[in-house]
Amino acid sequence: MKRVRRYALALLIAVVVATGVWAVRDDFGLGRNMEIMVNLMRELSLQYVDEVKADKLMMDGAVGMVRSLDPYTTYMSEQEMDEFEMKATGKYGGIGATIRMKRDSSGVVIAQPYKGTPSDLAGLKIGDKFVRIDGEDVTKCTSEQISSRLKGTPGTKVKLAVKRLMTGEVEEMEIERARIAIPGVPYAGFVADGIGYIRHDDFTDGCYDDMRAEVERLRAAGEIKGLILDYRDNGGGSVAEAVKILSMFVPKGSQVVNMKGRSDKSLRNYTTDANPVLGDVPVVALINGNTASASEIVCGALQDMDRAVLMGQRSYGKGLVQTLVPLGYNAYAKITTAKYYIPSGRCVQRINYSHSGGKDENVPDSLITEFRTSTGRKVYDGKGLMPDIKIEPDYISTFAVMLYNLGYIEDFLDDYMRRNPSLKVVNGEFSITDSDYEDFIRFMEDKDVPYESQTRMALELLQKTAKEERYDDDFADDLKQIESKLKDQKLDNLRNYRAEVMDLINGDVVLRHNYYEGVVEHNLRSDSTVMKAVELLGDSERYSKILREQDTEKN
Repeated sequence: MKRVRRYALALLIAVVVATGVWAVRDDFGLGRNMEIMVNLMRELSLQYVDEVKADKLMMDGAVGMVRSLDPYTTYMSEQEMDEFEMKATGKYGGIGATIRMKRDSSGVVIAQPYKGTPSDLAGLKIGDKFVRIDGEDVTKCTSEQISSRLKGTPGTKVKLAVKRLMTGEVEEMEIERARIAIPGVPYAGFVADGIGYIRHDDFTDGCYDDMRAEVERLRAAGEIKGLILDYRDNGGGSVAEAVKILSMFVPKGSQVVNMKGRSDKSLRNYTTDANPVLGDVPVVALINGNTASASEIVCGALQDMDRAVLMGQRSYGKGLVQTLVPLGYNAYAKITTAKYYIPSGRCVQRINYSHSGGKDENVPDSLITEFRTSTGRKVYDGKGLMPDIKIEPDYISTFAVMLYNLGYIEDFLDDYMRRNPSLKVVNGEFSITDSDYEDFIRFMEDKDVPYESQTRMALELLQKTAKEERYDDDFADDLKQIESKLKDQKLDNLRNYRAEVMDLINGDVVLRHNYYEGVVEHNLRSDSTVMKAVELLGDSERYSKILREQDTEKN
């Protein structure tokens, strides 16, 4: 037990040293509570009826300590740091593929090989099933177990035996692991005459280089008269990458974001340090409710400097900055240390965690403050970024999403691919035939889909309430008439939501042939928001008027 006590005390001392607590204040309460925590760990280790591990006590204590702060302040053990590094940098050592467990738990298969990675170069395809890894049977392993075996030091080799989707035969191969970098910019191209489009998915390290390379490729292909930056569903990442990306659009030396915490030492100003390469090109930035953090810095700065028109839905509203603090023994704390402010001076943070105990509590309207852009347009803080042009999102039915999440579409396409080995898929043009969709309906005949529409649930609630309040006799005929018109059967839904289900099937076929970038290009043909952005960029007078005169809405 002496080792346990030394470990606990050393870890707590490491917290103090790493965070510089003593340098901030000589707090008797802090020292007292630290001693209590050490004593509690010691007594639990010595006296609890069952043996408890010091690591688990520390983890549980750390999780409890940050639970009431905000969801971004977390404790990370040594094991969790590897996953965090991969998410933050977009890089890891492995074969370069995502994997998934089959719907019927019959094994783990390739879900997506990344283009140009070892898995892709080795010829692995979606649906190929893992049989052995380094000579050991893995047919009963989970996806997490197989993922762990596939990852490793770049340059090392792993031996695989996979059952091919197309032939059903088991093939053996040896693949050399590599440093896998998932591109933050999966697609760029022209969507109209002179109108470029760039899809930016995250702010991992190096995403600026990816975007700059795509910009140069577009410039080499033709004149860029307007540019659409797609930040929908971009959850953010590196602030430094965000600043570098902004340098392509705004004058050198522009202050695009600053950060401020509790102390003056936390103040940091970020300015662009390069001349813009697209300084005069009209820009439309697309945002939605999942546009957050670093992507809000880019889009917010472009809006505040009247450099781009924002189009879409209100952004998420994450204006908090996290700092990674070492705690010793390769453990870290990710701590919210500051808020960021974009050029107008506003902070987009939507939830006030200081008063909500870690729960969602939106900033009240009474505390929303008005700010001004470079040309004097009104913008507001406290609720994310409000777009200059609001576009209603394209919703997909719960039924269609459920089919996809249950794995039925993937299972159907496994057989579809075997039946169509020579299929040619052109992005933006491909679609399965009516006959193919009828095959899918037949495939679904014996499949269970636990779906109940919102209308059905509302009707059942009305029937229940009417009975409880003794109105059921009065409303009986009306309710039966509604119910008779309400078709909630699987076959009816497959007909009613045909277009949406076909879109999901088509996208998955494109993914199997032309990777994720092909899916992005394919979906552009039906993206109404992108088409509206193209229309705006073609109307220079309207575009300029928005940036000169139009205030954003407060709510």
